[in-house]
Amino acid sequence: MTLIEPAADRHSTALAPDLRSLPERAARAWTERMAVRPRAGSTYAVTTESDSTYLVDIAQHSCSCPDNRIRGEHCKHLRRVAIEITARRVAPPGKERAICDACGTVTFVAADARTPHLCRNCRLETGDVVRDRETGDRLVVVDVTDTPAAEWIIEATGETVADYDTNGGYPVDDLVVLATYLSEAVRATDPREYAFPLSRLRRVEDAELVAP
Repeated sequence: MTLIEPAADRHSTALAPDLRSLPERAARAWTERMAVRPRAGSTYAVTTESDSTYLVDIAQHSCSCPDNRIRGEHCKHLRRVAIEITARRVAPPGKERAICDACGTVTFVAADARTPHLCRNCRLETGDVVRDRETGDRLVVVDVTDTPAAEWIIEATGETVADYDTNGGYPVDDLVVLATYLSEAVRATDPREYAFPLSRLRRVEDAELVAP
């Protein structure tokens, strides 16, 4: 898992939607150049075009700027932090911005989360029902490991998961997923586990659970 700095830490930018129906503070939150940097807990430092920096606390709906602290307004700094979080440019409280270990897209993970870190589309968990893209068989996930397919040795054959004949079309750095066939999981008391590259498996939607 590779942690990456928020885009706003590298340079401040302007974000501009259609402003015709927005109140003044909302429009300024979108259009002014600001840099938003996560701090401890639910706080964020917001640096404005005038090079002033204010501390925003999302949980407390507060900002250290005069507009919020003295006048009690929902200021442009509070609004900008909400915009940046919604746009996935900065991490929400308690999360860190990271790269998905499976597909390489930006995701947000718990600060103390163990690897592997997977985005919403790639994430599999123990007990998930998945379908093998090669055979169409349904399986139950036993574990998502942090070992790439090129490093996982299959004891029965002595080759890696990446080198296994039917895995040739999948990335060699795919994380290995251990799974057991659904039919065996239902019948056997100690079903055999099989190793798959993560992208070979797709999560089964609820509607598919009743299908053969």
